[in-house]
Amino acid sequence: MKTVAGEISIGELAKKLEMSQRTIRYYEEIGLLNSIKRVEAGRRVYTEVDLRRLKLIKRLKIMGMTLSEMQELEAIWTIEKSNDKVLRRLLELLSNQLHRLDDRIADLNILRNEILEYQKRIQSKIWKMQNYSRRAVKKSN
Repeated sequence: MKTVAGEISIGELAKKLEMSQRTIRYYEEIGLLNSIKRVEAGRRVYTEVDLRRLKLIKRLKIMGMTLSEMQELEAIWTIEKSNDKVLRRLLELLSNQLHRLDDRIADLNILRNEILEYQKRIQSKIWKMQNYSRRAVKKSN
């Protein structure tokens, strides 16, 4: 479908972001993407601002932020109209996520060490079985 210069169709947007059209519509439904223009027959058209917003949403999701946390940031912006308050809350949320990641990394390191120790014990058992088999073969000769 043809769009006016500067306007992006949902298909183009989805392709640029490697995101489904359904996901884009969902973000609009839950209030993460608002002020979407509609043209003939209610068809949605998007702008570079929408593209940037979706890139931010995608990046925040990759960093582990939940949709409800993003909705909270949107609500702060809607009520306060203050980047300062939004950015302070975002910083707090990212710090919390970093602490969760640090805890998860510590747990994974413990698990890694347990697996390494288990591998050593198994290797030792294999070595003992092989030596026992060799001795048994030598004794029978």
